[in-house]
Amino acid sequence: MRNFFRHPTDMPIEVLHEARGPGDEALRNVSCGGLSFRYREKLSVGEIVRVRIAIAMPAFEAPCRVLWCQPEETTWQVGVEFLDQDDLFQARMIEQICHIEQYRQEVRTSQGRNLSGHEAAVEWIARYAQVFPNPAQNN
Repeated sequence: MRNFFRHPTDMPIEVLHEARGPGDEALRNVSCGGLSFRYREKLSVGEIVRVRIAIAMPAFEAPCRVLWCQPEETTWQVGVEFLDQDDLFQARMIEQICHIEQYRQEVRTSQGRNLSGHEAAVEWIARYAQVFPNPAQNN
């Protein structure tokens, strides 16, 4: 059973690993407990990596511990947990930014409207903020 509600996304994420160098990857899920993403190589459980999500300004960057790593086609699906409790609030904000960006892309595809980031945020908040899951309710 999961301890945190996970939100799917496909936002780009940079994984910073001392021995392997940086890599641009695809963020798969965000929760207040951690993240999951695709990575080009297998990572060992317990390894420490830094993740960076540049969609926010300033970019979100946090150290994480690898909890699991599973093969997925030609890459690896990796799950990490945040090491610093202060990163939990920031992750919640990134989570919302990811949803807003997905909403912006969906509106462009389904309605042909090109919203600015601000316009997408205003619409998304009006439509979905009141039903956005509260992680404190999922513990």
